This record gives sequence, C-alpha cells and structure tokens, in this order.
Amino acid sequence: MRRREFIKLVGGAGVGAALSDRAWALATPAPVIEKVGDMPYRILGRTGFKVSVVGFSGLALIHGDQEKGTASLHAAFDQNMNYYDVAPAYGNGEAEIKMGLGLQGLPRDKYRLACKTKKRDAAGAREELERSLTRLKTDYFDVYQLHHLVQPAQVKEALGPGGAMETVLKAKQEGKIRAIGFSAHTTKAALLALEGFEFDTCMFPINYVEWFTRDYGKEVLKLAQQKKTAVIGIKTMSAGAWPQGVKKDREWWYRTLEQQDDIDRAYRWTLSLPGVVLGFPPSWLDLQAKAIAAGMAYRPATNEDATKLEEMSKGLGSMFKKEEDSVVAHGGVPPAYYEYVHGHCPIECA
Repeated sequence: MRRREFIKLVGGAGVGAALSDRAWALATPAPVIEKVGDMPYRILGRTGFKVSVVGFSGLALIHGDQEKGTASLHAAFDQNMNYYDVAPAYGNGEAEIKMGLGLQGLPRDKYRLACKTKKRDAAGAREELERSLTRLKTDYFDVYQLHHLVQPAQVKEALGPGGAMETVLKAKQEGKIRAIGFSAHTTKAALLALEGFEFDTCMFPINYVEWFTRDYGKEVLKLAQQKKTAVIGIKTMSAGAWPQGVKKDREWWYRTLEQQDDIDRAYRWTLSLPGVVLGFPPSWLDLQAKAIAAGMAYRPATNEDATKLEEMSKGLGSMFKKEEDSVVAHGGVPPAYYEYVHGHCPIECA
C-alpha cells in the first residue's frame, strides 16, 4: 500500500481540507435514541448497547474514600448514567476495588461495565482479566479494552501471535467479555489498531484544545467511521497542559474546565463530532457530577460553539504531543497500518 492509497483510505481525496472542515465535524452527530429521565442515550456502535452520553471515570475513585466513592457511583446511576469504566492501572487496583464494592446494590443488567488491560501478552492479559472480574464482583464485562496503546510495536504485540488479543477472544467465547475495544494516546497506535482488528469501540482523546490547536483526533474519527467502530471520547473537559508558572488549582497532570457553561459547551462539541457516542470527564468526583449535568443538557453543537472553543484554545498547550512525538517516524509518512500489523512495511515506511 503506497502513501497515496493510505491517505485515500483514511480521509478520501483532499484529506487535509476534509479533516479541517468544520461543516464535516458538525454535520453528523450520533443520534439520541431516547432520554431516560433527562439523560440522552445513544447506541454504542455495533454492540447495540444503549448508553448514556456521559460515562463514569473509575480513576476518580482514588480521590476519596469508599463511602464518598460509593455515593458518587450511586448518584450517577440515579441520574440515569449507565456506563462505568475502570482499569487495574488506576491507583494500582484501588479504583477497581472501590468500584466493585460501590456498585453493589445496583442491578447488574441496568448498567454497562467496561474494563481494560495494559498487558500485551496472552498470559498477562488473562491474569489481569480474572483479577479484574474478582475485584469488580462480576461475571462479565460489557466492554473489555486494550489499554493505553502508544507505540505501534505495542499494537503489533497485542494483536500478534501470543498477544493479549488471544486471551480477549477466548474470554469472549467464555462469556466473560461481550464487546472488544481499545484506548490509545497516539494517532499512529489508534490507526494501526483500527486496521488490525475489528474493534467495537475506540477510546481516544477527543478534546477541543487538541482538536483546534493541532487537528488531533480527526484522522482517528475518519477511520473509525469507515470501520464502524464507536468512539468513546476521553479528556472531554481538558483545558490543556499546565502553563509554566501557573499555580495549579488541582494536583493533576492537566488543567480542567471548572465552570459549568464551559463544560456544557465542551461536551456539546465532543458529543457532536462524527462517531463519538459518549464522553468521559477528568478523574475527579466533583467534575464527574458536572459532566453528568452537561450530558443532561446536551444538544448538538453549533458553529458559534465551535468559534468560542477555538478562541478558548488559543495559546493552550497539548497534553499528548510528547507521546505523539515519541512514536518513531517512518520517513515522515504513517505506515500502511494493516500490512505493518502483519509484518510487512513498504519502502516509504522503512
């Protein structure tokens, strides 16, 4: 596959213009199929799951004791949020343990539970999967994901012989997993994963700062659309990297939006982009509550919303550029990802 063929694959003719076209970005938001109370629900791609437009970030549970975490989990459920996501890497298992305890008393068939593995080999992924099931006190995960893909080599290892995907597929046959997804922090890893396997979901940072300052996320949305993979937006409320010399109002690795009007607008934007089904807030319980309010207030974004967010993004730093830059460049040209997964790379990628 030559460079021109790859560009045609991910974006069509005139990919640069197409990916920066605001009309495209706002033209086809995922439809709201119903409201449960005030919470809009959508279909999570080919899974067929009905999910709230806001998810619960399990990492937030490290910012409080069990009582506070349980109260937040139940309050979200009472507001008709039905998608909970966690990972063993969050707080070295603390978040899984707290979520497993906190979800007790809620009917298991009324919410969707997602988990992840950072292991790239089959044996390691099996160990994490079984431990996560135990910690979360459940027999199955609605969505199970390869976690935090950054380097193309990680994708190749996870999808290749003896990789984590072998465990994931066996676990699906065993009824322990219902749908398969991944999360990624770099464009190359996400595109490679999308070409290498028919994933049901893709978690990727879809955030106004990254979008307007460097077009981050556009290629991933384009290819996910072609692959019919549902996109789950993360870092929806990020306000970019902390500037030098600015006093942090939260001890976290990036700034967050704090005002409800700004949060509502950021959610409208992310949830209106093609293929994005739901979005996650930063990992703080008070911001989780604000995100739920934004979800209940959701309406499709307007051009005025886009203009405002673009103005807000000016001068803000990227959270993910360092990881993007860490990916080994292939002659300045993204590899033809499908062939790369299967062990062949054309001369432009050597």
